[in-house]
Amino acid sequence: MSIAAFRFEHFSEIASTNDAAMARARSGDAGHLWLSADVQTSGRGRHNRPWTSPSGNLYASLLLIDPSVPAKAPQLGFVAGVALVDALRDFAPDIKFALKWPNDILVGQAKLAGILLEGSSLPDQRFACVLGCGINCANHPDGLAYAATDLKALGLEVAPSMLLQALAITFTRWLDVWAAGEGFAFIRAAWLERAAGLGGPVRVNLGGQMHEGRFADMDAAGRLILDKPDGRVTIDAGDVFLGPVNRPPNENGQGAPGR
Repeated sequence: MSIAAFRFEHFSEIASTNDAAMARARSGDAGHLWLSADVQTSGRGRHNRPWTSPSGNLYASLLLIDPSVPAKAPQLGFVAGVALVDALRDFAPDIKFALKWPNDILVGQAKLAGILLEGSSLPDQRFACVLGCGINCANHPDGLAYAATDLKALGLEVAPSMLLQALAITFTRWLDVWAAGEGFAFIRAAWLERAAGLGGPVRVNLGGQMHEGRFADMDAAGRLILDKPDGRVTIDAGDVFLGPVNRPPNENGQGAPGR
């Protein structure tokens, strides 16, 4: 697939690029549509956490219609993570961008970007997927309960529009590799090569209950494999905190403006 197959629309201000993309799907849009904005007034992340969205950063969402059978659509979050790391490396090959399961991009222990994947069955029997990306290009929130950073703070001047073009190219490439889920083994391998904390201690918050252990792997379904003292646990969803057990869980929770 070529990047020419995608359309791009930009807004100076919008409530939420994800919400706007899903509204397009419900109105019959055929997909392969990138929506971006300078500012979001109602940006949100996982679990509807607020996503601070000031000017200077990249806020973009991609609408895909029937990208795969619905059961495999959650894999697109990992496709997007790999693509975003590769796009960032195009601008800064010497900086170590890493993926924190399931959807954050870190530099060191600080969150730089996040991804929000949403899906919906439409009245006309189509299935819509929206991939939202928030990347701190020029600024990041202060006073958070976790560390955050931005590209400018890392010594990089990258315009959001340039980063979006790079992301669109890398995502198109990895979307082809994914092949509607048939190539997820390649995505998984690429994700693990870019993973933060693999093999090290992690804590996972599951509904208020903290599970502690070693980040052993990500399985063929994209689930985190946690080795605990009393056995191995497979985790479908949760907030992951990297580092030793005695470290306060505040550096790398739900981060950058909040996808």
